[in-house]
Amino acid sequence: MIPLIGLIIGILIGIFLKINIPTYLTTYVPVAILAALDSVFGGFRAALENKFDSDIFISGFFVNIILAAGLTYLGDQLNVPIYLAAVLVFGSRIFNNFAIIRRILLEKGRAKLKHKEEQ
Repeated sequence: MIPLIGLIIGILIGIFLKINIPTYLTTYVPVAILAALDSVFGGFRAALENKFDSDIFISGFFVNIILAAGLTYLGDQLNVPIYLAAVLVFGSRIFNNFAIIRRILLEKGRAKLKHKEEQ
């Protein structure tokens, strides 16, 4: 639940604060946001599976962002769009985590309905 609350707070901050991103960071910020979203969905999934560990979540959050920004920087230096690798990996992981979250929530909802019907 903590990752979801953090995501909501971050979205609200992003909506109400006007933050100008310098043009030289326009490739870094989206990749970093994608990496952060991957960590948030992974944390939410882990919480639903009762496997959430805040140390793993926080370290993964920042390491993913640094790795994504590092790949983007390396791609900029080599003039190769390496950031696409980060976009592909984090994007597919987000969809995978979201599918698993959806299944877990559906199973929990069905279990609650079944439990209510039995009473």
